[in-house]
Amino acid sequence: MPEQNVTRLFLVRHGATVLSAEDRFAGATDVELSEEGIFQAEQLAERLADDNVAAVYSSQMKRTIHTATILGAPHNLTPVQQVDLREIDHGRWEGLTRAEVETRFAAEYISWEEDPYTFAPEGGENGVSVIARTLPIIRDIVVRHQGQNVLIVSHKATLRLLISSMLGFDGRGYRDRLGQSPACLNVLDFKDTVRARLMLFNDVSHYKDHASRSSGRLSKWWGNKSA
Repeated sequence: MPEQNVTRLFLVRHGATVLSAEDRFAGATDVELSEEGIFQAEQLAERLADDNVAAVYSSQMKRTIHTATILGAPHNLTPVQQVDLREIDHGRWEGLTRAEVETRFAAEYISWEEDPYTFAPEGGENGVSVIARTLPIIRDIVVRHQGQNVLIVSHKATLRLLISSMLGFDGRGYRDRLGQSPACLNVLDFKDTVRARLMLFNDVSHYKDHASRSSGRLSKWWGNKSA
């Protein structure tokens, strides 16, 4: 239970999908949870079953709705769908692997790696756009559920951008500096609509006994390679 007059947000990334396992750009692509993703969500639901959750929100993507439905079941709650909690849209990169994008759209990819916060591939979104559409939703939820626990199921890039913004961090390096594993749990406490305190980040102890290592999916800056 959060302390009195504190609103607690359980921010959750959806469980694993086939496309996430294949390292494909799938922000706007509406894919289902994999069997592994369902298992991850079920383990998190068991972990949170004894928490007094007042509401569950999710984006309108199949993978988040399914995850949120599993998490809401122990509390007899149906997810409230919010379209603006969706994942960042990668435009014409959607469905392609990272290697395919580097080959077909080399100049775009270099610009995106340098600054995904303000640059977007053709037909896609940048990080600033994601924050602009998601922050008002979070504020509304905090205002509506003052002093309560609320579950919010969203997506990898969206959550990293949201968390960096709510904590006042520079979001430009969100891809390299903030991890979000499938079905991970983040906990933020709000004393008001502005001041947030991070209580838990990217935790997967409900289905995994150790944290993931940094992968090759990060930018070339992380690998200390030339762009």
